[in-house]
Amino acid sequence: MKLDAHWMPFTANKTFKQDPILMESSSGMHVTTEAGQTMIDMTAGLWCTNLGHSRERVAKAMYESAKTLGYVSSFNLGHRASFELAERLTDLSPGNLNHVFFSNSGSEAIDTALKIAMAYHAAKGQSGRKMFIARERAYHGVNLGGTAVGGLVNNTRNFGRWGTVAHLPHTLDHANNAFSRGLPKIGAEKAQALADLIALHGAENIAAVMVEPIAGAGGVLPPPVGYLKELRKICDEHDILLIFDEVVTGFGRTGSFTASIEFDVVPDIYTSAKGLTSGAVPMGATFCKDFIYDAVVNSVEGIEFWHGYTYSAHPIACAAAIACLDIYEEESLFTRVNEGIGDYFEEALHSLNDLPHVIDIRNYGLLGAIEFQPQSDGLPMGSRVYKKAMEKGVMVRGAGDSIILSPPLIIERSHIDEFVEKTRLAAAEIA
Repeated sequence: MKLDAHWMPFTANKTFKQDPILMESSSGMHVTTEAGQTMIDMTAGLWCTNLGHSRERVAKAMYESAKTLGYVSSFNLGHRASFELAERLTDLSPGNLNHVFFSNSGSEAIDTALKIAMAYHAAKGQSGRKMFIARERAYHGVNLGGTAVGGLVNNTRNFGRWGTVAHLPHTLDHANNAFSRGLPKIGAEKAQALADLIALHGAENIAAVMVEPIAGAGGVLPPPVGYLKELRKICDEHDILLIFDEVVTGFGRTGSFTASIEFDVVPDIYTSAKGLTSGAVPMGATFCKDFIYDAVVNSVEGIEFWHGYTYSAHPIACAAAIACLDIYEEESLFTRVNEGIGDYFEEALHSLNDLPHVIDIRNYGLLGAIEFQPQSDGLPMGSRVYKKAMEKGVMVRGAGDSIILSPPLIIERSHIDEFVEKTRLAAAEIA
């Protein structure tokens, strides 16, 4: 089999194709390669297989949908599953986030959120509000809008920023908060940088502030205690919308349906994807409050929001999401983190603080990161540990000088013990 035809995403293509790792099957907490190696998956695929791999019930729901209604456009047409799914999701959402726009990925959900924010202000007669404030080390997908608001340098290096964006400083503070458990105690004052940016650029020009409640790809950065509440307060003072990117933090990852519920801070818009279908099929969703939907929908006659995708609310994706919701609720997975497994994961993660070169460990719910001291040869430690861990039979994610953990919500203590044992073996070989 030739490998050149497939240009792989976020991959060192030449390196991979010299020694490819090809997956053959997956089940529950494990994935198996074509070579026969079985690995425990501590990344939930890519933050997404919250229910574990290859849930038969989800596959059956998709199959039945494909047999009955394989596709229908959502442009001026509908199907019952999309309305059922929307109602169930909004019932679970906090506050009056009662409207959901379906897309096909987190990246599309982000761009949808940016457009909704601008459409809202235009409907209110403030079409000049097109600027966004985001945060350093943020990942908001890879479409042009999400790339513009993102705060990871490599993702914009060759593409620039297609929009007017300012960035808040990130909240990572090794000096004061290294090895924090849960939310760092110091750093809420960093939110005041938002007030400074508003004073500099003018509230009349700013559509929204977008942040991840817990930064994911930027290194798993939990917010300092009180930080998100302060952002909410400042946005309210200046009539600026607050958008939470919950693509990673939704669907039980933090111990609640959303991190906004967990942290008791309700945004005006939030985005979702990944856990929505537990990775079984692409789907994204953007939620907004009543006042935003009402302003846009009541602003004109005819089509109110010129935006959408061929596969928005795809019947098979809706069927998968509904099946996933059934499983989440029947197995109490939205809150399972708070029933002991989150504490066990935290203890296990911090037990690795004596590994060679470790300078920080961060965690919240079933999210975690172990950060290593950068090495003089410039090869990121995250990549080194990732490769060695794979050899030992555990899948982590390398991100710069960190490894990131986001295991499926079905994880048991024995899986966590296995992760600790094999990660120790991997790190020892690097030292």
